[in-house]
Amino acid sequence: MKKKIIVIGGGFAGLQFIKNLKPGMFEVVLIDRLNHHQFQPLFYQVATSQIEPTSISFPLRKIFQDRKDVTVRMAEVLAADPQNMTVTSTAGTFEYDYLVIASGGKTNYYGNNELEKHTLSLKTTYEAIKIRNEILENFENILNSGSNADEGLFNIVVVGGGPTGVELSGAFAEIKRDILPKDFPGIDFSRLKIHLLEGGDHTLNTMSDLAKRSSEKYLKSLGVQLRTGVFVRNYDGSILQLSNGEHLESKNVIWTAGITGNLINGLSQEVTAPGKRLRVDRTNRVEGYENIYAIGDIAYMETPKYPKGHPQVANVAINQGKNLARNFTRMFKGGKLTEYEYRDLGSMATVGRNKAIVDLPLVSFHGYLAWYFWMFLHLMLILSVRNKLIIFINWAWNYITKNSSLRLILKIDPDK
Repeated sequence: MKKKIIVIGGGFAGLQFIKNLKPGMFEVVLIDRLNHHQFQPLFYQVATSQIEPTSISFPLRKIFQDRKDVTVRMAEVLAADPQNMTVTSTAGTFEYDYLVIASGGKTNYYGNNELEKHTLSLKTTYEAIKIRNEILENFENILNSGSNADEGLFNIVVVGGGPTGVELSGAFAEIKRDILPKDFPGIDFSRLKIHLLEGGDHTLNTMSDLAKRSSEKYLKSLGVQLRTGVFVRNYDGSILQLSNGEHLESKNVIWTAGITGNLINGLSQEVTAPGKRLRVDRTNRVEGYENIYAIGDIAYMETPKYPKGHPQVANVAINQGKNLARNFTRMFKGGKLTEYEYRDLGSMATVGRNKAIVDLPLVSFHGYLAWYFWMFLHLMLILSVRNKLIIFINWAWNYITKNSSLRLILKIDPDK
């Protein structure tokens, strides 16, 4: 009888693990609360009405429809029971021989319930759509309120100066300049401010000095109000309290300032590492367990090069998934397992039209070339040829016309 592997999570790590397993060698059950894989690097473009969510969402059943050894179950995992080798979910209880946890991460609010309650986050396709809805409704409310419009409606605040925050701020600044005045000619857009708040000294703090300088220069050229070295103390839905004593009115605050792991109940507290990640050895086996593995954002692996764990980026997740799949094949054949070693291929971020920064191992560059490089690489990472083509056409159209027709407010119940 084939050994059964349960994989929790269909993100980059879980997807690559299953795709790189030799077909037919194991019986695989993929459990995810969503029925699709999400291409997170382009969430900000969904949030700013540049591409449709279907362009970066890929049904898991379609991905694995030719794999008879893979079963997909849409469910929420409630707990793992290592002693009995079972996983309990909203779809029932599943037995396993091996458990692979690829549950990823979620937004980190650092214990502040008010921030979690009142701010918008950007970790799922749904949240990207929600941001799009909220921002577009914001301008409808300004128009309907006329001269009585709340000042907070004119301030869009992005918290966190990493790649997501930088890309989101730049995109908002561009649609403010090129698109929204055409849609809402009755609004004085000189009053609309895009604010980016970063607790560190610079934006893109984990990238090169060139990236830091260039991103800040690009953001300021687009009119983004950039504040560095400042933290958010609290937010009640109307007023942001900042660490420098300043108060900022806003009805639209997007939190991109941190990530924490999606822990699975049932495992020993001793394996929980900083950031609510799971401690793993160099083969991604969870410490203290013989048949439980963790890969991607949830995995905390200390190595000589990365003594505080690997960065929580797609490249790590993808390659940990691939390495673990190869190790399962070696394990099946009685071979020696290969330890994972992260090879940093570089980082990149785009701030807007013709404005991007690319850090490669041997060189960093910015501007037009970096922007084209960024687009090419992201297109190559998109799963299907059809979606690559759709996104390319959208990008080309937006580049030529400085416009798009995707500014739809989509709600389950329009009356709510």
